[in-house]
Amino acid sequence: MLDLMTDKVQDETRQGEAFAPFSNDPNQYKKRFYIESYGCQMNFADSEVVASILNKEGFGATRNVEEADLIFLNTCSIREKAEQTVRKRLTEFRKLKENRKGMLVGVLGCMAERLKSKFLEEEKLVDIVVGPDAYRSLPELVIEASGGQKAVNVLLSRDETYADISPVRLDSNGVSAFVSIMRGCNNMCSFCVVPFTRGRERSRDFESIIHECKDLFQAGYKEVTLLGQNVDSYYFVDEAKKETITFARLLEQVALISPLLRVRFSTSHPKDITDEVLHTMAKYENICNYIHLPVQSGSSRILQLMNRTYTREWYMAKVDRIRQLIPDCGISSDFIAGFCTEEEKDHQDTLSIMEYSRYDFSYMFFYSERPGTLAQRRYKDDIPAEVKKRRLQEIVEVQNRLSLESNKKDIGKTFKVLIEGDSKKNEKEWKGRNSQNKVIVFPKGNHDLKKGDYVIVKVNDCTQATLLGEIIK
Repeated sequence: MLDLMTDKVQDETRQGEAFAPFSNDPNQYKKRFYIESYGCQMNFADSEVVASILNKEGFGATRNVEEADLIFLNTCSIREKAEQTVRKRLTEFRKLKENRKGMLVGVLGCMAERLKSKFLEEEKLVDIVVGPDAYRSLPELVIEASGGQKAVNVLLSRDETYADISPVRLDSNGVSAFVSIMRGCNNMCSFCVVPFTRGRERSRDFESIIHECKDLFQAGYKEVTLLGQNVDSYYFVDEAKKETITFARLLEQVALISPLLRVRFSTSHPKDITDEVLHTMAKYENICNYIHLPVQSGSSRILQLMNRTYTREWYMAKVDRIRQLIPDCGISSDFIAGFCTEEEKDHQDTLSIMEYSRYDFSYMFFYSERPGTLAQRRYKDDIPAEVKKRRLQEIVEVQNRLSLESNKKDIGKTFKVLIEGDSKKNEKEWKGRNSQNKVIVFPKGNHDLKKGDYVIVKVNDCTQATLLGEIIK
């Protein structure tokens, strides 16, 4: 999911301040809003939709939470820790609300959808609760909450995609942007709340996606990431032209906008990624050779309990096919340690599938039971916490080694790198990513370069997480 992946254990909540561009006219906006986004890339993309809706109603963004009239947390429910983080953050806003008369606090996203009006009872300072399909109603809900009423809209939609809303690029580097192509999920994985919080799959209008990508390129962006809970199931019927658009067709049309526009996508379900998609990736140089292919477990028995609809052997064959058609493709994955009934043999199967697949990096978590899921209703969360943590640590250690080994193989190679900005550690160095989604850091030197430029970089060294190189042209 962006990408924000590293080869370390991921904190179960990824957060970031989000703010829209500021105006030089202090009177342009009647009030200010502040958004924090947690969880997957879809939540970050949704925050950009929210910012656009609020901007049109005269609300301007701020980096400073203390001057905000509206505070929104765009939340994640995928793991218990993510919800705990949001609740903790809400308590930190209590004093702000007491000191700033009229300040409203709202909860957006999956946690809002899952808990609904119950959230207002549990978190007394929350004024607004809005699910992922109800962001168009935000202006009315703000008015309602300003009058002293608790405002809630968590209705799920069968067709909402926000296709007609031009997102405000929040805290953008001006180089890379997310483009949502679909919403919801039909894959009822037994551990996952997403089908319940985001509803069923619905694909966005094909032409609106192409239009947004063209607009981004014309505005100077050099990379788009096509987002969906399961992008490979994208399916849009163009009634006017009497044609069906698959994900492979969409991917090709975005790539054809310009060879200077890089195209990424996330996330792929192993059962749905097709040879057609792989052949399209191999055909176009500007479609990045990188696939996030979550496996979750290496045990066929556990995969069946997870309702992942594939076996260990089937997944390994899919990895083989990717390597066959795109030999230099980067692959990353997701893992859940300690799922219900997981035995030591199942855990060893997970470690061995990691060795087989040779992932470049991964997201790694231990199982967190989520209320309302099939797993919560059908299975007992019977693996002790200390066992979950030990197994997770072993997964992390294997991935750390695989990541370092993968990076070491790149020493001496050259890559086309899109410059994304200054290195976090040294302003005299650039950072960017190659086609395989690996971060490369290299000295600026005397070259006349800027963000958004492509350069050829030779890798001279590496760490577990980063390639270190130099510009050769």
